[in-house]
Amino acid sequence: MANWSDPRMVGAPPAAAGTGTRDVAYDAGLRSYMLSVYNYMASGVLLTGIVALLFAQSGMAQDIMFGPGLTKYLIIFSPLVFVMAMNFGINKMSTGTLQMLFWGFAIVMGLSMSTIFLVYTGASIAQTFFATAAAFAGLSLWGYTTKKDLSGMGTFLIMGVVGLLVASVINIFLKSGTMNLVISFVGVLIFAGLTAYDTQKIKSMYAYVAGTEMMGKTVIMGALSLYLDFINMFQFLLSFMGSRD
Repeated sequence: MANWSDPRMVGAPPAAAGTGTRDVAYDAGLRSYMLSVYNYMASGVLLTGIVALLFAQSGMAQDIMFGPGLTKYLIIFSPLVFVMAMNFGINKMSTGTLQMLFWGFAIVMGLSMSTIFLVYTGASIAQTFFATAAAFAGLSLWGYTTKKDLSGMGTFLIMGVVGLLVASVINIFLKSGTMNLVISFVGVLIFAGLTAYDTQKIKSMYAYVAGTEMMGKTVIMGALSLYLDFINMFQFLLSFMGSRD
């Protein structure tokens, strides 16, 4: 999940002022805005998948990711650099710059994820992908349509992500198969919840950015949040559903 600000914490949205009702133009604008978010997110996932597959098939992934040298660590940690740059630079960067960083992020994520094609069978990867896509669609739809405020749940889930990272680092040294399964199970639940939370958060932001220069940036950062939810849920599910070569 990308760590960008949630405007629901700052007063009432401009579009909700006055009568408190949304007209047809507002609803049409909201649909267009959300469609743009989903299009960016889906395009990013597609680009990552293509890059991962091509890199794995080239033979370079086998040599670099499972071989000696520091290049593999550069590939593994470079997506984090892109996410941090986008989060901390959103107010200073233009929409075009954020777009380029988003596509760059999707590419380096593809390089980093190329190892799944070297470890798991293609059939199990495809099966897990479609299962993740179905779960993501249902959770995102619920987050979009529910009247319940999910902001409290979001705080709890973000704390869960921190705990998940700590547990994953510890298990690097313990190398416990049981702990790995527990981490994967908890990871699926956390990012399933974040999918609904982030969708509601992105939807709520439209009232604050509609008609402003921030709208394009919000679309990209929203797509980044949902991309991260999808990819993380996919990777954790793959630990359960994936069949190794």
